[in-house]
Amino acid sequence: MDKSRGGWLNGLIGVFIFSGSLPATRLAVQGFEPLFLTAARASIAGLLALVLLLLFRQQRPAGKQWRGLLVVALGVVLGFPLLSALALREVSAAHSIVFLGLLPLATAAFGVWRGGERPRPAFWRYALLGSLLIAGFALSQGLSASLRGDGLMLAAILVCGLGYAEGAKLSRSLGGWQVICWALLLALPLMLGLAFLQRPPTLAQVQAPAWLGLAYVSLFSMLIGFVFWYRGLAQGGIAAVGQLQLLQPLMGLGLAAWLLHEPVSPGMLLVTGAVLFCVAGARRAAQAEASPRR
Repeated sequence: MDKSRGGWLNGLIGVFIFSGSLPATRLAVQGFEPLFLTAARASIAGLLALVLLLLFRQQRPAGKQWRGLLVVALGVVLGFPLLSALALREVSAAHSIVFLGLLPLATAAFGVWRGGERPRPAFWRYALLGSLLIAGFALSQGLSASLRGDGLMLAAILVCGLGYAEGAKLSRSLGGWQVICWALLLALPLMLGLAFLQRPPTLAQVQAPAWLGLAYVSLFSMLIGFVFWYRGLAQGGIAAVGQLQLLQPLMGLGLAAWLLHEPVSPGMLLVTGAVLFCVAGARRAAQAEASPRR
């Protein structure tokens, strides 16, 4: 069980880092346009990834691996950052964080498709319950308030789940940090060009919070978090460790309240507390599935 525990620990660290992504993005879009922000964060992280790959002299991926890296790049380097940044122009960080409760279910589904995993029915019951709790709460808060914003968040979740599952699959052969670095490098020419074309006419009016938000999403959300996350998914299983994402709303809501002074209702806390039960149940189901194999 050492490898499994390591997977859950790495996954938890990754989730903790990612929990600051939406609040940081919310800060960043106050000073930068979403398209520029997406390109800038990927460009900064991509340049750092290039340095790491050269420094540690990593062997280039094989032909089939490049196709998987393209899926990762489209999902987590371009798709989720852009779609979530656009959504955060329409909805609050606290509201968007609630939708992240659907991400574990999407990751598990893509893990079955791309990773060849077959979780037990008990696992799916906990995963579905946790996602329904989050989705039900979002509906109770008035989903029609911004159909465009909520639709963008749902699209972001789908492409992110695919990117997570594909990256975890590749991590088994390439390594966790290598996957995100190669994906960032693959997207770097496009992101650099896009950042140049979408650059603001002046940066003099950009306030410090927006710069801090850009720094966080570039260093932590785009690079460091994935080092832990992909390793955790590869070690503990895509579907199983992916359920840790149910904790991300709880962490993110706390950060949104602390940093952005956004209101966090008792209902939000109640729902995010309830998903703790679902995470624990999913972990027990995953352990029960692994035990007979030993």
